[in-house]
Amino acid sequence: MKLELGNFYVKEICFGDKTSLKDGLLTVNKEEALAVVKEDEHITEAELYIVSPGDRVRLVPVKEAIEPRYRVGGGPVFPGVTGDLMQAGDGTTYALKDMSVLVVGRHYGGFQDGLIDMSGEGAKYTYYSQLKNLVLVADTDEIFEQKEQQKKNRALRWAGMRLAEYIGAAVKDLTPDEVETFELEPVTKRSKEINELPSVVLVLQPQSQMEEGGYNDLNYGWDTNRMLPTFMHPNEVLDGAMISGSFMPCSSKWSTYDFQNFPMIRRLYKEHGKTINFLGVIMSNLNVALEQKDRAALFVAQMAKSLGADSAVVAEEGYGNPDADFTGCIVALENAGIKTVGLTNECTGRDGASQPLVSLDEKEDAIVSCGNVSTLIRLPKMETVLGELEALARDGLSGGWSNDEILGASVKEDGSIIMENNAMFCGDQVVGWSVKTMVEF
Repeated sequence: MKLELGNFYVKEICFGDKTSLKDGLLTVNKEEALAVVKEDEHITEAELYIVSPGDRVRLVPVKEAIEPRYRVGGGPVFPGVTGDLMQAGDGTTYALKDMSVLVVGRHYGGFQDGLIDMSGEGAKYTYYSQLKNLVLVADTDEIFEQKEQQKKNRALRWAGMRLAEYIGAAVKDLTPDEVETFELEPVTKRSKEINELPSVVLVLQPQSQMEEGGYNDLNYGWDTNRMLPTFMHPNEVLDGAMISGSFMPCSSKWSTYDFQNFPMIRRLYKEHGKTINFLGVIMSNLNVALEQKDRAALFVAQMAKSLGADSAVVAEEGYGNPDADFTGCIVALENAGIKTVGLTNECTGRDGASQPLVSLDEKEDAIVSCGNVSTLIRLPKMETVLGELEALARDGLSGGWSNDEILGASVKEDGSIIMENNAMFCGDQVVGWSVKTMVEF
C-alpha cells in the first residue's frame, strides 16, 4: 500500500465569501459551512469561531478534533462513517496542516469532554493550543441530548467530520506545498537488508470497553468493542480508518486528529529501513471481563510472533480498568520472546504517591510515562470562553468538580480554575505528541 499525503500549510484563517486557500490564508464561507453542520436535524444551534495560538481564549467542553482533508479521486475522508466503505491508506489524500476543526458543546458536556486554553499556563498541556482552529460551538435538541448526546456525542462529532470534509474540499484543485509518501512492502516481500534489521510491531489499544455502543472508537465505522485484535497497515490509521470515540477521561483520549497524524506511526516509518523493520500495526481492543482481556493478549502475542516481531511498542488509550489489558498484552508479548516497550499515562493521585497503574507485572520493565492524570492544574481567568465554563463542574467532566472539601469548586468566582490534568483535552498525548519528562526529587 502506498499513501501520498499532499500537505497544505495553513498560516491564517478568516471568514469570507468563498471557502478557499491561497498563500496560506484559509477563507471560510461561514454560511455554507454552517449549512453543512445543520444537515443533522438534531443540531438546534451552531456557530463558528476562529482561534489561534496566543489568543486569550478558553474552550470547554471540547468533544473532538479533526484535521480537514480531501480524498483525491473521490470517496469519503472517513470510510464507513461519512460515506461508503472503501479502502483507506492507498492513494492520495490532501491535508490542511497546522490547523484543526474543534467541536465544542454550547451547554452540555460529559465525562469524556475536556478543556483547551490557547494561551497561558494551560496552553502547554494540550497539543491543540499550537494550531489554528476552526471551532464549531453547537447544541442539540434537549431530548436527544439527554438520551443520546451524553453517551455518544454523535450529532456534534459527525457534524465536525462533515465540516472537516467541507473545508478539505477547498484544496481539491490545488497543488500541495509538499507530498509525504508512506509505503511499506508486504511483510514477506522485503529486501534482505531490511529483513536483517530488528523488526518492530506497533500495538494500539483504542477505547472499546462500552458494550452499549456509540462510546467506542470506530474502525472503518465498526465498533471496536466487537472486534478481536486485527493486523492493519499503518497507512489505514493515518488515512481515516480510525475514528475517536466519546468515552474516556479526556486527557487520556485519542482524538480523530491524533489518529490521522499518529506521531508514533510516523516515527516508526522514519526509522524503517534504517534502524528497524517496521512490520505494521496490530489494532487490539480494551475489554471489561478478565477472560476477554486474556484472549486479546493471546491474539496479539500470536500475531506478533507469527509476523516475526523481535520487539513491540504497546500504546494504551485510557487508564484504570484498561491497565489490565495493557499489562496483559505486554506480559504475553514478553512471554513470546518479544521485547516490549509500553506507552501510557499514570494515575498516581494528586500527591504522586499511588500505584501508577492498576495492574503491574515485573515484566513491564520498559514503560514511557506520559504524565499523571491527577496532577492539579491552576489556570487564570481567560478573556473569552467558547462553550460554557460551568460545564467543567456541573456535568462531571473528568478532572473537574462542583465542590471539594479542601479545594472548593473547580470554577472560581473570578473565572479562574483549579482542576486535574484529567480535564485537559487529549492532554496526556500518549500517541506521541508528549514533551513531558521525568523529574527526580
